[in-house]
Amino acid sequence: MFITGGASGLGRALAERYARAGAQVCIGDLNDARGAQTVAVLETGAADAHYLHCDVTAERDLEAARDALDQRWGGVDIVVNNAGVAQAGAIDSVSIDDWRWILEINLLGVVRGCRAFTPMFKRQGGGHFVNVSSMAGLLDPPLMSSYNASKAAVVSLSETLANELAGFGIGVTVLCPSFVRTNLGESLRAGDPELRARLDRLMSRSSVTPEQIAEQVFAAVASGRFYVLPHPDATLAWYLKRWLPRSIYRAIQRRQARRR
Repeated sequence: MFITGGASGLGRALAERYARAGAQVCIGDLNDARGAQTVAVLETGAADAHYLHCDVTAERDLEAARDALDQRWGGVDIVVNNAGVAQAGAIDSVSIDDWRWILEINLLGVVRGCRAFTPMFKRQGGGHFVNVSSMAGLLDPPLMSSYNASKAAVVSLSETLANELAGFGIGVTVLCPSFVRTNLGESLRAGDPELRARLDRLMSRSSVTPEQIAEQVFAAVASGRFYVLPHPDATLAWYLKRWLPRSIYRAIQRRQARRR
């Protein structure tokens, strides 16, 4: 398997889960020091553990990873498009440059990963993509428009590919976690210190761990399940949104108005 953003956080938890199962695991990341540390851990269980420096904004990096793993292993069964960043702020405060930045990584990074490995999967007669989105892509929290849009697009892309690639024996799983204790905050761009602090608190207080999510993803890929929704409360909110369009948002707006 190949995991972008695999040197830390959720990517590392997934790498460790598959390594314990004896899989061949390659992690791609920009942080070479973390990559080396993670591979040292993976080597205790994986059939083969490998690190590649990989920038998901560069199509050539993902194509090079595909070619290197084809030569090393003769193919790849699972590709996890996990690398991502965060952006918070009001629509009139987030710059277009910041919009381009987050879309280049969160959306087009996934697109590049799928484009690079789909020909290999087709040639093999099978494979599985795990695309990491977010509950923010399903629930649209305020002051997160660029992040929400990038993650909603990953959900739509994944749904499309699940339909498009099924005939080739290629599976797709989309992962939509809510707040998790990872290092995503390191990449967070937020001009409002209060908003940044609030998001940091939500991530640090999460009761769902990357290891628990990795276990759910492992089971979903094995069973061919499309959605992985690790947070029960957020999942319930998504169901309410689907059943009662806009009603849940009006309730949130009323609650916010009472707090002002």
